[in-house]
Amino acid sequence: MSLKASITTKGAVLLGKHVACDSYDEFRPVRIVTHAHYDHCGGLHHSLRKCQTVIMTPPTRDLLAVMKGSSFLDTNNVKALNYNEVLEHVDERVTLHHAEHILGAAQVLIEDEKGARIVYTGDFRMSSTPILESDILVLEATYGNPFQVRPFQKVVEHALVSLVESALKDETVYVFGYHGKLQEVMQILTANHLNVPFITPEKIFQMSKVCEKYGMRLGNVLSSSEDEAKEIVDRNEPHISFHHMNARRHVGRDAFRICVSGWEFSGPRRQIGEKEHIIALSDHADFNGLLRYVKESKPKLVITDNYRVGDAEVLAREIQKRFAIPARALPQ
Repeated sequence: MSLKASITTKGAVLLGKHVACDSYDEFRPVRIVTHAHYDHCGGLHHSLRKCQTVIMTPPTRDLLAVMKGSSFLDTNNVKALNYNEVLEHVDERVTLHHAEHILGAAQVLIEDEKGARIVYTGDFRMSSTPILESDILVLEATYGNPFQVRPFQKVVEHALVSLVESALKDETVYVFGYHGKLQEVMQILTANHLNVPFITPEKIFQMSKVCEKYGMRLGNVLSSSEDEAKEIVDRNEPHISFHHMNARRHVGRDAFRICVSGWEFSGPRRQIGEKEHIIALSDHADFNGLLRYVKESKPKLVITDNYRVGDAEVLAREIQKRFAIPARALPQ
């Protein structure tokens, strides 16, 4: 059974006999992209040229079209698969299931001809992620250390909203984060009636439009290239400026800044500069959430993802110790 799932040194999560997830593998005819974050899109250009089928959810397809250009996915082998829709490939059944992470994120279930259930969680957060029963479970391990828990998770949104409201009385607020999480911040602020314009670079604007297409309510989002946005900035009217985390070094250096990051475990909010704070908003399960998934999934074997950032080896040891379930971190 252990041969039915593995993770290669290039980050491909191999499931069953035919499927590779989240990186290219030259021996697998089916490639699945679980979501649109860069560390799950390895070798995608090779997959589009060489794989028989490249599978992703419709929102992931649309987000990737923004990130990589509208023609990038213009190939005949891309299959947009809805959640719970079954795709049969030779002697295996492939289904994607919802994962609470960024828009379009998916878990993968492979069922083989003998009825074995092989599950890859991809990246997920526990709040509304369904737990799939499995025989073999391939588990993300981003927060796989027992010290990485957030007992304060329910108050993070309140901390974010109150901090933004307070700062907006005096100046523009700059928010830094990754794709998907930025739109989650917009949705939180909008739901809490923070009715000020959100001004973003063009790519974040287009990503936000995709999120709105699939039902997210993000408020008044403007591209920084629009005349209306330029006038708001010129007149110094209240607004929030959203930027990718990579722009943090050179954008809004003297402004009031908020960075949203899951790598915070001491509390919902931490001040790191005179006018800079970190908000502990995470789109990954913490250590306790990972253990809960394993317990309720009831696998006979667990493989923890040791390719991407995380604590896969620690998590595998803890799973074996706490549940007496064989677990290993791959690749070694």
